[in-house]
Amino acid sequence: MCEVLIAGSGPAGAELARLLAESGHPVLLVDALPDLRQAAFSSAALPLEAVERFGIPPSVQASTWSRWLLLGPGLGRREWASSSGETLGAVLDFGALRQWLAQRAVAAGAQLQLGWRAVRWEQGEGAVRTLLRNRQGEHRWVRSGWLVDATGQQRALIGDPDPAREPLVSGLGVEWLLQVDPERWQLWADRLSFLMGTNWVAQGYGWVFPMQPGQLKLGVCRLQDPDRPQPPLHQLLQAALERLNLQQARVLDRHGGLIRSTVRRSEPHRQGRLLGLGDAVSTANLLGGEGIRHALASSHVLAPLLMQAIQGQPQALDRYPARLRRALGWRWNLSGRLARRTWLGLRSPEADQRLERLLRGLEANASAADLSALLFHYRFERYGWKALPYLLGWR
Repeated sequence: MCEVLIAGSGPAGAELARLLAESGHPVLLVDALPDLRQAAFSSAALPLEAVERFGIPPSVQASTWSRWLLLGPGLGRREWASSSGETLGAVLDFGALRQWLAQRAVAAGAQLQLGWRAVRWEQGEGAVRTLLRNRQGEHRWVRSGWLVDATGQQRALIGDPDPAREPLVSGLGVEWLLQVDPERWQLWADRLSFLMGTNWVAQGYGWVFPMQPGQLKLGVCRLQDPDRPQPPLHQLLQAALERLNLQQARVLDRHGGLIRSTVRRSEPHRQGRLLGLGDAVSTANLLGGEGIRHALASSHVLAPLLMQAIQGQPQALDRYPARLRRALGWRWNLSGRLARRTWLGLRSPEADQRLERLLRGLEANASAADLSALLFHYRFERYGWKALPYLLGWR
């Protein structure tokens, strides 16, 4: 029997496995993928602070960036550059990131078993039994002291929260990895580019991120709205490809992903000896569609509490939800509410006009560093609280 079984070797699960293993706790980390470089959907743009805080090496960074480019609404084009070309962040190779995190966990002493999916669990006396299944249909039970659901938005073990209490808000994205010539790649290098406004993506946005020289990520995403028809994302992505004059690019990979999160994060984080981690307890942020650094942060919150529980103090886990809320911060919570209002409301000329006013204000008053503080740290006050009414749709 292992002390902890972690289902899911994404950023949250692999980082927790490493933290526990480094403290001498036997950990089994399982993932349904036979190769962690597969299913590498993530725009994976991180601010420099997060890159440094989590020690992410250059080998995992596809590129760095020091500029912002916002296209839209309409024909609008706005660009911000950091002072003296200072690096603001990195775009990660998500598959390489997952592999690196898992390798660090193994080096610390964790066991890694790929190709096994956790499908069911049973609470026992002082332990948990988890049923694992591989792609060949083989089954086996694993007994552990604690079980962690790090399967992301799937919530394979902990399940979805009660929709009557707080419904999940869903965002769907599609991304293509493109091969382009060096000159065209240079047009998008060293910057994060976003496509905004209903003429690009109603109720969402698009992006172009530089990867290794000669490669770009082009993607679109939007919040799901069951109350109105929404065109297929691949149709919107194809239209963006043509508008950006990238239709001659060779598509190296096509992938998509779903983000599902509650806004208030009021769902249970624990069921007996089962704990939710990362996206399984809504750490993904809907405003920017990002989850990597929040998932990593959730592991650093849970690890010391779980260690106390292993040592005979299970009541320590009662502090987990509050500590995680504190780690994410009140601005994180506000940004979730803004995301629902902003993106679901972006579906009319009036909404484009509100967005245009906001972007004009940013263009006049905000630096590239201010924009990073807004989009990654939700520091709305950096360019004035008067912008909040536009985001909330009040003006």
